[in-house]
Amino acid sequence: MAGPDQRRGALVREAATEGGPQPEEKQTPQRRQRAAPRSSRKRSPKPPSDKRVHVCSVRLNDDEKTLLSSAASAAHTSLPAFLARSGMAAAHDIDNSAAAIAGHRETVSELFAARRHLGRVGNNLNQITRAINSGDQPEELEAVLAAVRRAVDRVQAATDRLLNQP
Repeated sequence: MAGPDQRRGALVREAATEGGPQPEEKQTPQRRQRAAPRSSRKRSPKPPSDKRVHVCSVRLNDDEKTLLSSAASAAHTSLPAFLARSGMAAAHDIDNSAAAIAGHRETVSELFAARRHLGRVGNNLNQITRAINSGDQPEELEAVLAAVRRAVDRVQAATDRLLNQP
């Protein structure tokens, strides 16, 4: 409450009740303080040819996001930077990354396709056998038969292992 002071002609300000701010005191906005000051790291700007200007969107389920976030954290980088760098590393090594990226279902499908293909090769070998029975004798027949037999066994064993996994 303010009013004229009878003795001097100046306004008299009374203190607010219940411990509130005093009228003479200016209220300063409270600033949020950080827990620990970050160390600033200055980098020079990227040249225009190196700047990333395209944006790709990725959808992840909860488990995928958790796994990728922890991998990004272990690499001391953000999730988008981790995805970009790991994607570029995979793109530079197409042969190894195709096998690593293929999921369980794709691997099983590919093995079944390879087994079917080897079945067709077996049919061709039967035709060669028929030719041999009619009197022809190819020189490298035994080596070819052994190689095909090993390949069929390896594909069958790999398919069986994948199908027996939980």
